[in-house]
Amino acid sequence: MKIHIEYGMCDGHGECVIAAPEVFDLNDDGDEAVLLDASPAEELRGKVNAAIKLCPVAAIRVEG
Repeated sequence: MKIHIEYGMCDGHGECVIAAPEVFDLNDDGDEAVLLDASPAEELRGKVNAAIKLCPVAAIRVEG
């Protein structure tokens, strides 16, 4: 699986960080998500899918 964040859309709500802290974090300013792992292990798919659903601006997508 390959994760992409549309950084221009991200408002830094942090829901992705709560859902999948192994994969997402917030930048130092706390206003934008950052990927800790753009290709996480398959066992994290459930958490990544939860992060996608929880993102209020739909800035996250996954391939594969």
